[in-house]
Amino acid sequence: MNAITYNNTVTTIPRWTEPIHLKHPRGFAYETDTHFVHMYGDIVRFHPIHVGLTVTEKKTGTLVDWVLKTFGAVDIKALELEVGQSIEGVWRPSLYYYTDVLQALNCSDVDMRLAEQSLRILINKLDELFLYIEPESQCLQTYSHKTRELLILACTEVENSWKSYMTKSSTLPVNGRTYTTQDYVKLLDKLYLDEYQFKLILYQHIPPIVPFKGWDKNAPSVSLTWYDAYNKTKHDRTTNFSVATLWNCISAVVANLVMHSVKFGPYPMFERTSVFSTLVQEHFQGELIDSSPISYYLHEFVFPHDARNDLFIWDPRDYRLAKPFTVLPLIL
Repeated sequence: MNAITYNNTVTTIPRWTEPIHLKHPRGFAYETDTHFVHMYGDIVRFHPIHVGLTVTEKKTGTLVDWVLKTFGAVDIKALELEVGQSIEGVWRPSLYYYTDVLQALNCSDVDMRLAEQSLRILINKLDELFLYIEPESQCLQTYSHKTRELLILACTEVENSWKSYMTKSSTLPVNGRTYTTQDYVKLLDKLYLDEYQFKLILYQHIPPIVPFKGWDKNAPSVSLTWYDAYNKTKHDRTTNFSVATLWNCISAVVANLVMHSVKFGPYPMFERTSVFSTLVQEHFQGELIDSSPISYYLHEFVFPHDARNDLFIWDPRDYRLAKPFTVLPLIL
């Protein structure tokens, strides 16, 4: 079952006085055997798709005609996956609720807890650095044994995440022996790594951090400045001690935030109440940038035989009509 996405320009829902398209400008739609289905989406923060704002109407004509008439759809595009499909270990907007995330990404509470513990250690170590080095613009190039220590630890964790995805996708090393950045750079597009941007809340003068921006398959190691610094200072501290800077530490820690968001979604970090989320929110804000909605997932609903035929907004979750996602393997 294919779906489409588009921009909403009008609100025509009966008895709905609020211009809902202004607050939720993105639309997603598909058709079942009997009904057309539309869900509203946002273009801020992590671009949620609001299952609780699902619009349905009995089918008449074509899906495209329906979204043009009902939502003033413009810039209509087809989604890459079919409705109800997800890719193992790759979060996309629409996965908001905890049970959805675990099921659609094929992960467990234990996986998430262990990952959160590792990330807590990194953030605590970064917080400790901030006690001695104020992350002002003129201090970002400061380096020390402590910054080098954190840079090596953070990059080791990133490599561990990268390797887990290579294993998950059954991808063999290019050189036939061990994985290198020639292999890992393949994850850039498949995991949408350069869509994630983070900011340090208490240091707004520091530019947003997009750790995977510009990752180039033709120069897969040196195009990630923080990772290149890690390689240099790990193998030759005497010559390359000065590249273990505070800025590279911050970037490497944020790279782990990105990898965690990909595997478990960003919402456990920003909308749950836990020691882990409190720690993350004390330091960071996150969002998606230049995100392509054609890569998003959509819930598939099964409608009862007595489903309403008129145009209205409702929440299918109230009736538990959403089918489990069909989880597809990651292919690089």
